[in-house]
Amino acid sequence: MPLRRDLSGKGAIRRPKPLLNQQTPTLANGYTVVVNVRLIVSLGILFFGMPLVAADRPLLICFGDSITAGYGLGRGESYPDALQRDLDKLGSNYKVENMGTSGATTKDAVVRLNSVISLRPAIVVVEFGGNDGLRGLPLTQTEQNLDTVLTKLEDARIQVLLAGITLPPNYGPDYVHQFDKIFVDLTAKHHTATVPMIYKDLVRVPGTIQPDGIHPTAKGSEMIARTLLAALRPLLRKSHD
Repeated sequence: MPLRRDLSGKGAIRRPKPLLNQQTPTLANGYTVVVNVRLIVSLGILFFGMPLVAADRPLLICFGDSITAGYGLGRGESYPDALQRDLDKLGSNYKVENMGTSGATTKDAVVRLNSVISLRPAIVVVEFGGNDGLRGLPLTQTEQNLDTVLTKLEDARIQVLLAGITLPPNYGPDYVHQFDKIFVDLTAKHHTATVPMIYKDLVRVPGTIQPDGIHPTAKGSEMIARTLLAALRPLLRKSHD
């Protein structure tokens, strides 16, 4: 056995065996099994506990264009942010996800739809069409694209709230009427929950629209959230049945 010199000069002493060479308790006494099981359970709670809790929250996705994205607003000022606060006040467990993209058209909505469905939301607020109208795109194509979005969401057994929008009057009464009719016809076809005009509570309230005359202010976003929440309430109850 290797020896080492005692610094006091009293002679050699034996080197102690390294702890790693000691025998571990045998499986016969159950010690190793119990320790390993407890360790695995503890680590599982530590690393997987929080994600599992989060996964239990139903997801509500706001899927739209710049109105949803919060164009021109600060952090926390979009209507999805306001909707989350309103739901929290109600004690609702829903998690609101903002999937708005500035400049998006109904064609973009069709392209991005699978990414929405893959998240398995309980409810999706669909807010598209404004950019189609402002760009003078064919309204038949706008309606077809929205029809595709609604159909695929329904096929995936996802509840839908269709949020309608209108156009400035300078686009002409005939064009505006045809545009507005898209949301009316799609609601009748799909029997979906709807808010025909999400700005209905804003138009006569000062300070709710940005200087561009199109996008809501933070105050306007809060009003839109309340308008949508009134239409969402039956869907929230249904998803808990």
